[in-house]
Amino acid sequence: MSQRSRVLPGFGLSLGFTLAYLSLIVLIPLSAVFIKSLGIGWDGLLEIISSERIIASLRLSFTVAIIAALVNVVFGLLLAWCLVRYTFPGKRIVDALVDLPFALPTAVAGIALTSLYASTGWVGQYLEPLGIKIAYTPLGITLALIFVGLPFVVRTVQPVLSDLETELEEAASALGANRFQIVTKIILPILLPALLTGFALSFARGVGEYGSVIFIAGNQPFKTEIAPLMIISRLEEYDYAGATTIAVVMLVISFAILFLINLLQAWASRRTGRSAR
Repeated sequence: MSQRSRVLPGFGLSLGFTLAYLSLIVLIPLSAVFIKSLGIGWDGLLEIISSERIIASLRLSFTVAIIAALVNVVFGLLLAWCLVRYTFPGKRIVDALVDLPFALPTAVAGIALTSLYASTGWVGQYLEPLGIKIAYTPLGITLALIFVGLPFVVRTVQPVLSDLETELEEAASALGANRFQIVTKIILPILLPALLTGFALSFARGVGEYGSVIFIAGNQPFKTEIAPLMIISRLEEYDYAGATTIAVVMLVISFAILFLINLLQAWASRRTGRSAR
């Protein structure tokens, strides 16, 4: 009896190459980070983690990353909706501009945002007299993370919107549903897994962002000092164990948040009947 042919020829070799590649690129470097941080012992580890300055920087990094990701979910959905459902002059230009944060060096983005929103900048000089200060505040950091994270939400939601059948909306409307019910009962449940994915990607990019934030943050201890800056500072002091310890804390917290988002995404997919079988 002949064996049934596999869907992917050479699956064993492909799987072995994939696992080896994943180990070299991801697993081994992450293991080295954990091993290096544990080299200072539990007492040294707890001493670094309990530092008020490090706790403040971690709190700031995760808070602004979550806020920026939430903002990107709302406005990324609106932007994706306009790009998919409407035709307007300059649509292709707007669609191309969405990918600009991917190509633009993050340091250039940080300098541009700082020059715009500083007290002497084009926008900041008008906001400062109104009591609105953006540069060198957590608000400025959030703005920078919104800039770098928006494309993740738009590009995640856009193909799902393109595949969304308008017949579902027409059928609901024919059955007497109003626009609010169509959006909340039909459209949003289908888009929820994609929105959660976009949120996770935007959050992951924001929590570790350095280049676009370092200039607009001001780097004031206990106020605008982000965790990646603390890692860089420890590396410049040749404190590799301290730097890897902060990195491990960020990694563990990020993994926990992303794992929770993944569970919510799987639940949303099952609820809409679109989970992979």
